[in-house]
Amino acid sequence: MPPPRQHSDPEVAMFRHHRTGRRPAAALLTLLTLLLATACGAGTTDSAGTAGGASPTVRIALGVDASYAPLYLAAERGMFKKAGLDVQLMKVEGGPAAAQAVTAGAAQMSANADSTALPQMVGNPRLRALGAFQSSGRYLKVVLRKGITSPRQIKTMGSIQGLGLYATHEYLQHHGIDPKSVKIQQGAPQEIPTMLQRGDIDGYILFDPWVSKGVAAGGHLAGSVGDFGVTYVQWLLADQKWLKENEKLAGKIFKVVAEADRLVTKDPHAAALAAHEQAQLPVTATEKAVGEISFKSRALTSADVTSARRIADFLLQQKLIKNAPDLDTVLLRGWYDRYAR
Repeated sequence: MPPPRQHSDPEVAMFRHHRTGRRPAAALLTLLTLLLATACGAGTTDSAGTAGGASPTVRIALGVDASYAPLYLAAERGMFKKAGLDVQLMKVEGGPAAAQAVTAGAAQMSANADSTALPQMVGNPRLRALGAFQSSGRYLKVVLRKGITSPRQIKTMGSIQGLGLYATHEYLQHHGIDPKSVKIQQGAPQEIPTMLQRGDIDGYILFDPWVSKGVAAGGHLAGSVGDFGVTYVQWLLADQKWLKENEKLAGKIFKVVAEADRLVTKDPHAAALAAHEQAQLPVTATEKAVGEISFKSRALTSADVTSARRIADFLLQQKLIKNAPDLDTVLLRGWYDRYAR
């Protein structure tokens, strides 16, 4: 995926991905400071206000890759507007940045993978998962560099935060490798294929276009995350304080996303064209990637809770979080059926 388009809006531009190594609290404090500095000129972009007396503006923070195709399609076809909604997509580099935008108040909702959302819910216990809008065990793939023919040859792996790190550990353990014996270098998605090409890492687990770029750089495919029992689910998140006063509004937005899910499944090419217009993603690669994802909006289930608990246990073992989020509180089972059906 190419880097996100540059934005003139300072509230949007500030939510770029922060390099691993920065302290999350310090980074978030910086974001909050910038948000307060620009709030006076924000006009009616906050959902508490209105745009010319119409529906309140709602910003949805999301990453830039094929998994967000329903949101791109909904925006490109004016589906939110047709439903009487004023929705703006805030494109960030994915990962924690989307949920952090909600925490800082620059967005009212975000799209995040389960393993990425859960650590953010520890830092901000007001974050709520409203429901799922897609899932996949094929979208993320394993890429190994030339000469690495067996997982047991791996000495270093590149990884993004959240889902990438979780999948990397599961991949190594599946092949009987102690993750502690492998050096895991974290970085932004666009950096990792270059790290592979230079020989800095022996492999990585990512999504397209970074899979294709790794193969073009001399690497080769070695399977998908579903091969070793990993699937991810994308959730729509909101802050409970905002949600309490806007549940019907959030439900209407989710209904549009659900309709867009159906359209993406029916016409992947149209979804790829929308992704190209909205985020400059390559059409052919995006259409292929869309075919590897199950786009279906639904309520959260007991299976989601079980999966989230497994991820939280992993995060605790890695000392990436100090305590697990209260899953019975942050995962709103039944919310989707009540407000978005």
